[in-house]
Amino acid sequence: MQLDDVLAFVRRHPLAVQASVDPGGAPQSAVVGIVTSDAFEVFFDTLESSRKAQNLRENPRIALVIGWDLQEGRTVQLEGTVDQPQAPDLERLKQLYFERFPDGVERQSWAGITYVRVRPNWLRYSDFGVSQPLIVEFDAKALAAFSSSS
Repeated sequence: MQLDDVLAFVRRHPLAVQASVDPGGAPQSAVVGIVTSDAFEVFFDTLESSRKAQNLRENPRIALVIGWDLQEGRTVQLEGTVDQPQAPDLERLKQLYFERFPDGVERQSWAGITYVRVRPNWLRYSDFGVSQPLIVEFDAKALAAFSSSS
């Protein structure tokens, strides 16, 4: 299993569960619609008033779980840091996002809409749908090398 295979898997799944913590350490999670760039940047929109946005402003560390279909038996766990990209990255990522979520174009006019980019620093791909489970981890160094080659 290579990172380009993991990227293809992630791209087949439009939803992820994101997790963050509030300033007091309490957990928060929510389902978000995602897209993933060739450089493995995960991108989604949210409202500035949402718990996730508030938490991520205070602590930019995030975890995502992508793909959890029991029949498929595969999943990706991803940890990373977030930022709010600026032009030209923001426009590039929004274009990718709008291809998957055309209703996102309309949401641009919502008061308080904001965009979040996740840059992973750890990733685990698990396949439990095979006789011998396959679990592969990628660290920050492997992810950075992949991102720079894209």
